[in-house]
Amino acid sequence: MSINHIRPWRQIERRKSRQIMVGNVPVGGDAPIAVQTMTNTDSGDVKATLAQVLAAAEAGADIVRISAPDQAATTALRDICRESPVPIVADIHFHYKRAIEAAEAGAACLRINPGNIGDEKRVKEVIQAAKDHGCSIRIGVNAGSLEKHLLEKYGEPCPDAMVESGLEHIRILEDNDFRNYKISVKASDVFMTAAAYQQLADVTDAPIHLGVTEAGGFVSGTIKSAIGLGNLLWMGIGDTIRVSLSADPVEEVKVGFEILKSLGLRHRGVNIISCPSCARQGFDVIATVAELEKRLAHIHTPMSLSIIGCVVNGPGEALMTDVGFTGGGAGSGMVYLAGKQSHKMSNDQMIDHIVEEVEKKAAQIEAATE
Repeated sequence: MSINHIRPWRQIERRKSRQIMVGNVPVGGDAPIAVQTMTNTDSGDVKATLAQVLAAAEAGADIVRISAPDQAATTALRDICRESPVPIVADIHFHYKRAIEAAEAGAACLRINPGNIGDEKRVKEVIQAAKDHGCSIRIGVNAGSLEKHLLEKYGEPCPDAMVESGLEHIRILEDNDFRNYKISVKASDVFMTAAAYQQLADVTDAPIHLGVTEAGGFVSGTIKSAIGLGNLLWMGIGDTIRVSLSADPVEEVKVGFEILKSLGLRHRGVNIISCPSCARQGFDVIATVAELEKRLAHIHTPMSLSIIGCVVNGPGEALMTDVGFTGGGAGSGMVYLAGKQSHKMSNDQMIDHIVEEVEKKAAQIEAATE
């Protein structure tokens, strides 16, 4: 077993929601918070899109969304869904027929925006297709595409308008005896997003998909998402998340897991605890961590690794990690195993040795849980 455990003061009490299925992935209830991403290839290109889906799944994505803007995309979905190791969500805007085609092609979920899918009659046809093919639906409300009557009522996009939009669409689904849905209320503004989700969480028991839409590039989008999603998750709100970045979808998955790992909500892979480095460092911490992140990316077993440059905080951090290395003098440092001082290792052999120790510990943890 890993020495990490959930302490009472770190536990988050999650909002109670009902559970739905997105393909074979449970969402809501007591299910783990699912991490999602979205492909950015030409959806009609089966090879390129499937390659992105596979890369995202390897990085840990539980669900992958694919835009379906035209018939070529929904035709390609059939092959993609058949080959994908994770459920596929078809992202639908404007053309309700694309939603019907996506359901027929094997999509596990249809993401529709109530502001642009069409009138209630068309939405009913989409609902029927979802019923016929076992699809769930995500109601995806965006501040940038609210219905005209709500913009006229409120004057501008705001949390009240976003929640009202979502509730109107929930009514349509439930009036048509459809309950296999989740919902999101996204904005690019962190404050608007957080306020809308807080309101939404109080008025529905539906599973909630979290996201700050159009968050930005890798650095700015990660920060914006960490603040917005992190605060909501801390409050117990959220059953699935997508970190929206102008970056490789794999990076979205990585950031999503890091947000969840930092809150103790998901545990996957090696959690590296490292110092920013300073003049006291006994080895090049920054280069070492970068190399270890690459060399340990294949490990999915939850465990912790501390890489600290000197003895100021190194021994203390190592007490709380599965494997640790603390910089010392004379070109070597101390290796810690299961929180205890174990042996010295030279800096030039340290990376290979740490990889071996982490792989050994991961194998032990896996064997103990079988």
